[in-house]
Amino acid sequence: MEHILILNIGSSSIKYSLFEGEKSVLRGYLERVNDYAKGILQIVKLVDQRGFKIDAIGHRVVHGGTNSKSIRLDAKRIKALDKIVELAPLHDGPELKGIRACMKLFKVPQVAIFDTAFHQTMPEKAFTYALPKALAKKHMIRRYGFHGPSHDYISHEAARLMGRPISKTKIVTCHLGNGCSIAAIDGGKSVDTSMGFTPLEGLVMGTRSGDLDPAIVPYLQHKENWNFRKVEQLLNKSSGLLGICGKNDMRDIHNAMSKDHDSLVAHQVFCYRIIKYIGAYIAAMGGVDAIVFTGGIGEHAWWVREEILSHFNYLGLRLNKRANRESKTRISSHLSKKWVFVIPTQEELMMSREVRKVLGK
Repeated sequence: MEHILILNIGSSSIKYSLFEGEKSVLRGYLERVNDYAKGILQIVKLVDQRGFKIDAIGHRVVHGGTNSKSIRLDAKRIKALDKIVELAPLHDGPELKGIRACMKLFKVPQVAIFDTAFHQTMPEKAFTYALPKALAKKHMIRRYGFHGPSHDYISHEAARLMGRPISKTKIVTCHLGNGCSIAAIDGGKSVDTSMGFTPLEGLVMGTRSGDLDPAIVPYLQHKENWNFRKVEQLLNKSSGLLGICGKNDMRDIHNAMSKDHDSLVAHQVFCYRIIKYIGAYIAAMGGVDAIVFTGGIGEHAWWVREEILSHFNYLGLRLNKRANRESKTRISSHLSKKWVFVIPTQEELMMSREVRKVLGK
């Protein structure tokens, strides 16, 4: 199989990457996409201009329900995915529209790669919410987790850098960007992760609240006379770092911290939540070999990493501050008893590998 096109479709955008083996030979990003078929045809035109041929397509699908692995798409499976769109309507709805457009435009094999699949190895004690069992089962309410390809990739890279088989490692992976999640990966398998039923649970994010007392939702509905859509919009689009200080870019927050108290608080709340999750996952796994950072903030915000890691000296973790400020791959000191890495994620590469795996290529 020569070339695999990987598509990451958003509500008005298409991110794409064309792989030849392990190498991306063409990549790009289309904005303000109103018609997915036209947008995809733009990509096909670029592919043709470079003299490439598309042999298979991989689609990122954020919510795969209980699918534990990637699947080859056909009409029946697409219809099944329609039934779980409401679990992640902001993501799965546009993605399925793009998939349907591709099914009409191409006669090549197409594969759905789910953000949630990697976390299907979580034990029941980790994915179960304390709700009435029949109700949870009826509405598929459980913890799913997201950013799966990213956590999968950087955990394997960390094991490689440590020179150990991943089956012999305990790793905490931190995907920190506008959306943030942390995973506990024991022996190469996800045993817990901070995002849950939706990508809203867990860490403080750019515009998402992360964990909060669930009683706040009916309280706001009562006090403000809001319907559930209004509260959903508030928690996903107007909260998080933006809600605390009016800014959701960590660089802007860092530059303002010395003179703006709200920016300082936003930074502290963001880091504190991460510190708590890392500590919890170290306890859950009974130890840790490495902590890994990725994503826009994870890869570039050295001050965030420094604040977080200063709380784990008790483990014998020692930070190489110079390496950290230069965002080197290994930022732990040679005297450290634990490894710390900064690894740019390669979600598209992992998805291209999944396509090959599903198609037996």
